[in-house]
Amino acid sequence: MDIKRVKDYIYWLYYQYLLITCSYVLEPWEQSMFHTITVTVFAMVVYTAYVFVPIHVRLAFEFFSQMFGGHPESTV
Repeated sequence: MDIKRVKDYIYWLYYQYLLITCSYVLEPWEQSMFHTITVTVFAMVVYTAYVFVPIHVRLAFEFFSQMFGGHPESTV
């Protein structure tokens, strides 16, 4: 892929983002505040998923393995 096509595709994705969120009608300072809040919330969701999803998957795996006849782990 050449650089121009990638650049155009990124601009197109950003334009789609503006259209979906209706943030193209905001003033520039409102847009920057909206984008800051959106990126912050997205980062918090990704961090929370990164930290807590593996813990819950492990606990669910242990629960179902004990339920379906798995051997309990030794606590020694």
